[in-house]
Amino acid sequence: MSTSLLLKIGAVATFGALGALARFGVYGIVRYMGWNGFPWATFTVNMLGCLLFGLFVSLAEHRFEFSDVTKVAILVGFMGSFTTFSTFALDGSALLREGQWLLATLYIGGQNFLGIGAIFLGLYLGRYLGYAHG
Repeated sequence: MSTSLLLKIGAVATFGALGALARFGVYGIVRYMGWNGFPWATFTVNMLGCLLFGLFVSLAEHRFEFSDVTKVAILVGFMGSFTTFSTFALDGSALLREGQWLLATLYIGGQNFLGIGAIFLGLYLGRYLGYAHG
């Protein structure tokens, strides 16, 4: 295994832990504020993640030259652990910027509707397996 790959793996693991802690912290702050009736904690993490993801990508493209290890640490490690919604939003926006309207619609709609459907399927399977083997 190359030294570069080992550095990237270590960076993803370290920054992934930091992203998870940041997500936990934001969740705690938002829940402490007592906002009820809407999943504000998830919404806040996703929107903050999109903002930070876009900011980093833009800075990497236009202002700073980050190493491959730094890019992987921030985008895959920290942001991937903080929220994957930011990656979903970046991929969807890339399709829209390229004028790929049909693909963008299928990607964005598919992720949302199929994702919600997969949640229901998982819940159903979990109940079924719980009853069948419990």
